[in-house]
Amino acid sequence: MNTQFKDITVIIQARVGSTRLPNKIFKELCGKPVLWHVVNRVSKSKIIDKIVVATTILKEDDVTERFCKENSILYYRGSSEDVLSRYYEAAIKFKADLILRITSDCPLIDPVIIDKMLEEFFSSYEKERIDYMSNSIVRTFPRGLDVEIFPFSTLEKAYFEANKNYEREHVTPYIYQNPEKFKIKNYANKVDYSFYRLTLDTIEDYELIKRIYEFLYNENKIFLFEDVIKLFEEKPELVEINKEVKQKQLGE
Repeated sequence: MNTQFKDITVIIQARVGSTRLPNKIFKELCGKPVLWHVVNRVSKSKIIDKIVVATTILKEDDVTERFCKENSILYYRGSSEDVLSRYYEAAIKFKADLILRITSDCPLIDPVIIDKMLEEFFSSYEKERIDYMSNSIVRTFPRGLDVEIFPFSTLEKAYFEANKNYEREHVTPYIYQNPEKFKIKNYANKVDYSFYRLTLDTIEDYELIKRIYEFLYNENKIFLFEDVIKLFEEKPELVEINKEVKQKQLGE
């Protein structure tokens, strides 16, 4: 139960430039761009107050701004390299009190997981004033379902103190790599599904996610992570599509 935070804002970082799969946020899934699906799925949360797309000031992201305007999505444009400052400035502009960080390469992000994590965050915050919660510190969820939750005060501290390039580029390493400065909590799933890969970073990832959408997408009803697991159990060959993809490491 949230009694502490006035404004719960999801900030989705999104840019057209991507070294491994350029323009991936506008690749289509069942006739709509990836970014549309990410925003749509997040919007099914029953707890969040607003969604902001944080994109870059690069000319190539004029198309991202146009997309946001056409779809009545709040947006902010900031540094392409210093994504931490982009988040911080977006949070200030939209008066975010509690922030959820989600990336635009997660078209299978699950609003039910978001809400369960928020409930857990509220309860932990009430007991011990935690600074940061994530479901990826110790992975039990697949990549592509990552959610990070932190109050504005945590973001502000990271903004002023983080000075390594990768800490600025990836927004949250300064927080989760400094447990002596921040009270951190991992959110774990009951079953470890971390061996699945549901993020969009390569053409193989896109092929898999496209197939999942072809099987499960319904305009009137959102499909959830549990539906994807059932599909994988029924059609284990799908998992083979992106099994060999190696995740990029921080700083690569």
